[in-house]
Amino acid sequence: MRRTKPEKREIAPDVRFNSVTVSFLINRIMKNGKKSGATSMMYEAMDIVKAKTGKEPMEVLETALKNVGPIMEVRPRRVGGATYQVPMEVPSHRRMTLAMRWILDASRARSGKSFAEKLAAEILDAASNQGSAIRKREETHKMAEANRAFSHYRM
Repeated sequence: MRRTKPEKREIAPDVRFNSVTVSFLINRIMKNGKKSGATSMMYEAMDIVKAKTGKEPMEVLETALKNVGPIMEVRPRRVGGATYQVPMEVPSHRRMTLAMRWILDASRARSGKSFAEKLAAEILDAASNQGSAIRKREETHKMAEANRAFSHYRM
């Protein structure tokens, strides 16, 4: 194990929305180091969101991330010879990371269209509490609820 935790890297905010959240999403979209392609896809998705809702796209994105982020999750904990799935509260930074990951995974799993359109559709679904990413959050909460009996094993 490590002696110390590595310090968190500072991520510069993106150009258009001046948001660290959007910048983080761009980094997660990026494949093979092609950041300009990821940036254009993200901005295109935000333009589609603005066209479909008429609202500020950052507000819709924040709502979507807040809706998708899980409050509880299960973590494995070994006690004696048995491994229990112990429900634990999710820290805010992990909540955002999981929400972004689930939205992007759900976007990639959608069929047809360009990635920007799929991402925009998933963001809109998440903002209105629908879609695959929301389903993933519900599954996580169900698992935590089902294993509530082991909550006294918290770390």
